[in-house]
Amino acid sequence: MEKYIQPFIKVCESVFQGFCRTEVKAGKVFSVTTDNKMNWDISGIIGLSGQISGAVSISMKDNVAFQVTKTLTGVDHNYFDADVIDAIGEIINIIAGNSKKEFEESFRTTISLPSIVQGKDHKIIWPSKNIRVICIPFSVFSGEEFFLSIAVEESK
Repeated sequence: MEKYIQPFIKVCESVFQGFCRTEVKAGKVFSVTTDNKMNWDISGIIGLSGQISGAVSISMKDNVAFQVTKTLTGVDHNYFDADVIDAIGEIINIIAGNSKKEFEESFRTTISLPSIVQGKDHKIIWPSKNIRVICIPFSVFSGEEFFLSIAVEESK
């Protein structure tokens, strides 16, 4: 699992710098379970299948989602509308797609369309109870944070 983490960190930093014109910094990686209570308001999730399977998600509080959307669209947002949902879906799509490219020399993998979960303190139920879920916190926008969660394994 650890060999998959660094490419996701590298891609996430690159995507936020390139598309959101802002620097992000990865924090201390930790494992999560569905029992962990996280204070997320929105998550974008993409499934992975092929020689690597699982899912990757980006999760954040509403104010971070609004700031991400503003950097992408140039328009202020203060509630979840189609632009915010599209922005979070697009960010996770770009992260998953670019991470997939990092693995293509070793593994054939396809990604699904993004799914969005919105709601205060929602939980993500991962594809398999046996898969280890790694969460990477990122600092962004002067003290705010978002989380990239990765649950991947090599297919048998």
